[in-house]
Amino acid sequence: MAHDWQPDFEQLVDEHQSMVFSLGWRMTGDRGLAEEIAQDVFLELDRNLGRMESAAHACFWLRRVTMSRSADAMRRRRVRGLDLWVEMEERHGMRVEERTSPLGARVEQLLATLPEAQRAALVLRYQEEMTPEEIADTLGAPLATVKSHLQRGLKLLRAKAASHLKEYVRVKEQASGI
Repeated sequence: MAHDWQPDFEQLVDEHQSMVFSLGWRMTGDRGLAEEIAQDVFLELDRNLGRMESAAHACFWLRRVTMSRSADAMRRRRVRGLDLWVEMEERHGMRVEERTSPLGARVEQLLATLPEAQRAALVLRYQEEMTPEEIADTLGAPLATVKSHLQRGLKLLRAKAASHLKEYVRVKEQASGI
């Protein structure tokens, strides 16, 4: 099948580098690792540039490869029982201003504690605004499994938020004199 679209590597990097990095960071919780993942993804894109059929195909491909590389990285360095955010702050010196807000930071912390499959589904759904069908295609998973991961992930995130954010709400109420 002939197509008129000619992929431009530099343009694809410019358009998608923040998305690729953000997916890697949200999946691993490690800024340095996310940078390595993004670099690997774009090196692979360079090798596969001729296979890209359209801008949409390239974006889909980048998401899929990024999620795959992130999952591989997490499997390689999985440490049970260690708070990923504490490790990130201790080992990588993540500064508060790099987060959107104190509450956003807590939600990010809770997201990082979810099982990998649920976290992947939620990040793609709410960060990338993908439909469950698109997520299933990206992850190579059955639609019913993706829907289950979304439902269970949200339920678990809500439960964690209900218990972990009570302290945040209590401190904010005391600070505002409520």
